[in-house]
Amino acid sequence: MSVLVLLGFCVLEMVVVDKRIAMWLVLAWKNVPIAVILSKMFFAGVSLFAALGFLLYGGRLFLMLRRFPVESKGRRKKLQEVGYVTTICFFCFLVRCIMICFNAFDKAADLDVLDHPVLNFIYYLLVEILPSTLVLFILRKLPPKRGITQYHPIR
Repeated sequence: MSVLVLLGFCVLEMVVVDKRIAMWLVLAWKNVPIAVILSKMFFAGVSLFAALGFLLYGGRLFLMLRRFPVESKGRRKKLQEVGYVTTICFFCFLVRCIMICFNAFDKAADLDVLDHPVLNFIYYLLVEILPSTLVLFILRKLPPKRGITQYHPIR
């Protein structure tokens, strides 16, 4: 089952990347306003599906962890980690989706602020750097290494 899910994810990722490259080539060849809007809406849709994916699978993992016995070691900490990471990733992709939708239809809401490096830094700080930093901070502790408990000779 998990191999099929992984294969499906890889195929879906290849389709999305192929469509995105095709849109870039069309826009490089001829800058048609409707193609620009369709390209931005496609990317907004990808961001929305990523947000919903984090919400769906993070929520399922959260609910699965809640069914573990209360005495389970580290249950509360894992619940918090999964909840925080799911929430951060969901809101990050949702905000990106909303911003790209505004950008597609409102010329004043241009996300390509290369002329204003401070605005560019603030935008990427809020939607890329800060969420990535928070996720890495939350998941900073690695599990302890397991050593060989005892050597048992083969008889």
